Amino acid sequence: MTESAMPRVEVLHLPLGPLQTNCYILADINTGQAVIIDPAWDGRKIAQTISDKGWQLSAIWLTHAHFDHVGGLAELQQLAPDVPVAIHPDAVPMLHAASQRPIMEHRGRAPEEPDVMLSAEQTLRLGDLTIDVLFTPGHAPGHVCFYLAEQNLLFDGDVLFQQSIGRTDLPGGDYELLMTSIREKVLVLPDETVVLSGHGPATTIGDERQYNPFLADLNR
Repeated sequence: MTESAMPRVEVLHLPLGPLQTNCYILADINTGQAVIIDPAWDGRKIAQTISDKGWQLSAIWLTHAHFDHVGGLAELQQLAPDVPVAIHPDAVPMLHAASQRPIMEHRGRAPEEPDVMLSAEQTLRLGDLTIDVLFTPGHAPGHVCFYLAEQNLLFDGDVLFQQSIGRTDLPGGDYELLMTSIREKVLVLPDETVVLSGHGPATTIGDERQYNPFLADLNR
């Protein structure tokens, strides 16, 4: 592949909803195809942002199914009914959990059934981009991350934050499992990998390896 034909990436960051959860729009500039990662809230705003850029929405990918990461999903399913929604099967029960139903109904309606079941170590395509699915449970059942090795980008949901980690006191959370996911799937990535988390600013694997107090035991 020539330099001019190399995949070019643009990432838009939209903090949305009551918890200012990070929704990301990942686009392959060469083909104009885009994917939404975690439609946190306000599906109409997300769709309009993609339209304003002139991109074609190809899919919606969910790292996990906590309400603040899927609050805009039902609206997007109405606006773009033919766009497939991808999720790990272990996360589907939480997508429709009774505990989240009042919040979803407040948004107008509950999400419909997803279309694509993700699996560990699966490879996804977006235009000319290659994205690896990393299975990273612990914060929530069926949690996955999306990793672009060539671009040194990791969309990691609520696994690892700047100098913090995902909480495990919610239903389905498991601290030991989360730390195993971080150790075996996240910290093995190159230090220069940019981590785009579900909350807060971007960071890097190298910075978190060095400065994150929750990872001190893993670095020994």
